[in-house]
Amino acid sequence: MQKRVEVMIQIEKMVHKYVIKNFECDCKDKLRLRTLLNMLQDIADDSANDIGIGYEHLRTVGKAWVLMAMNVQIDYMPDLQDEITLKSWPSDESALYTEREFEVWNSEGKRIIRAASQWIVIDFASRRPVQLRRYLPEYEPIREKVISGNRFPKLPAIESEDYSEKFLVRYDDIDRNNHVNNAIYPLWASESLEPDFRLSHEPASMLINFKKEGLFGEKIGVSTHLENKTSMHSITALNDGRELARVRFTWR
Repeated sequence: MQKRVEVMIQIEKMVHKYVIKNFECDCKDKLRLRTLLNMLQDIADDSANDIGIGYEHLRTVGKAWVLMAMNVQIDYMPDLQDEITLKSWPSDESALYTEREFEVWNSEGKRIIRAASQWIVIDFASRRPVQLRRYLPEYEPIREKVISGNRFPKLPAIESEDYSEKFLVRYDDIDRNNHVNNAIYPLWASESLEPDFRLSHEPASMLINFKKEGLFGEKIGVSTHLENKTSMHSITALNDGRELARVRFTWR
């Protein structure tokens, strides 16, 4: 067992700056949802590496970070050529879970997106959660949260299916942990809606509960229930019926 580092690591908020490029935008010249989530993942990786709790540190002891839930609140998506600033920091922890915050600010100093996320560490071989402090250095989170209240509620099963769609897990969908990348599930959910609805609406918030791993080559089904401007989605692996994730969007 690896011994804990006794020296308390002093952490600061990680800051990234971006200029939105055309290949990062959708047909309306708005930042793609998938690209936003990849940006959040990128700054989370850099922040974790800076603290000494990143991918490479955990891989040396046969462990890996797994995202369990994410809550994203969007005032508006950045446009093509907008300059944005991302900030991220770990904000809380328990025996099994850590929490991480994200903010996106525009060039005028206005916060336009905020997000909270919940993570566990798993054993790479058994795929089961482990006690965090057995494998992480000693550090004190920045206990500042951008979303208050019930941040990671358990989403219910959808009551009825209004739409359904099928997808194939492509090679491009999997990440270095050999499972479907976190950003793909909301993409599948949003693309299960009718084209007319999707073209005329933008995401105002997104909540996702991750449940199981999706794997390369699997066929995926998305069941969708739409009520007013809220859509609920259940994502399953069609070969064995296991539920991979539940997603809830509100739209404007």
